[in-house]
Amino acid sequence: MPDISLLVELSEFYQVSIPEIINGERKSEKMNQETKDIAIKMAEYSKNELNTEKREIISALLMVFGVFIIISALAIFPNESSWGSIYAIIGGATLTVGIYFRIKFVLVKRVLRILSVVGCVIVLFGIFTVSDYIAVSQFQQVPRFSYEKSYGEDIVEHKTLFYTVIQKNPGTANESIDIAK
Repeated sequence: MPDISLLVELSEFYQVSIPEIINGERKSEKMNQETKDIAIKMAEYSKNELNTEKREIISALLMVFGVFIIISALAIFPNESSWGSIYAIIGGATLTVGIYFRIKFVLVKRVLRILSVVGCVIVLFGIFTVSDYIAVSQFQQVPRFSYEKSYGEDIVEHKTLFYTVIQKNPGTANESIDIAK
């Protein structure tokens, strides 16, 4: 049995009606226009379903890839390197695009889609900020998401949006990390 989307083309090519193709019998020389219209609608529906499945697969792949990039960036790069934060942000953007494609046709109103994307960005920002603060306060690591570093004699100052971290004696045995504000 041919795919539904091919029935119209087969019926036109062989000059038979769609019920004749489905039943396997030839009944008349003229194709019924109503049957042809129904088959066209069925073919369009089949194509729309295929596009929906492709979109869902692509969005799922983007979301998984985004999470993979975030986890890899945070696990591979040391805190002193800015590459970890750069790749984590790229992963967050990829995750957000995947979420947008997932909700694009679920949420009809554009405002709701924009609010969902903004909400996703805020949640990711919160996760990055909280995980960075925990790494500094609990594990004595320098912040990964600092926007400015100032170097002095045996002191490095890391500025983030919400606090400043002072790293004393970096790279030595008596290195210490303190939160200034």
